[in-house]
Amino acid sequence: MRISTKGRYGLRAIIDIAAHSAEGQIPIKEVSKRQGISDNYLEQIIFPLKKAGIVQSVRGSQGGYYLARPAKDITAGEVLRVLEGDLAPVECLAGGGEPNCDRVDTCTTLSLWLKLRDAVNQVVDNVSIQELVDECKERVELDFGRGI
Repeated sequence: MRISTKGRYGLRAIIDIAAHSAEGQIPIKEVSKRQGISDNYLEQIIFPLKKAGIVQSVRGSQGGYYLARPAKDITAGEVLRVLEGDLAPVECLAGGGEPNCDRVDTCTTLSLWLKLRDAVNQVVDNVSIQELVDECKERVELDFGRGI
């Protein structure tokens, strides 16, 4: 399983917005500049996050984006699923339910794929955006104050 640039950049953008939340709504241009992501691509990434209720926006010259809920209440898994869809390692496990495959009764690798799916979901669903912000701030402080 690979997380695309959409998922990686989206997670970085959400962490950036959360890290700068004390400043109020964050203009997309500021996130774009700090993260090295084009404005247009970032807008495409932010739109589904807004639609999913993870971020909200304020229009106008003083406008920008802010988290719709506290960062501690948003998980990495929630952000990744909005942007990437299902995080299943193989197609037959997509949708999160029972395996959907003609070979389910004889599949020699099913138990491996189930363990992998469960492990990935366990990790991403138990890491909050706030934890990632805190880890990033700690790492940045150790790196002589570079910005997030």
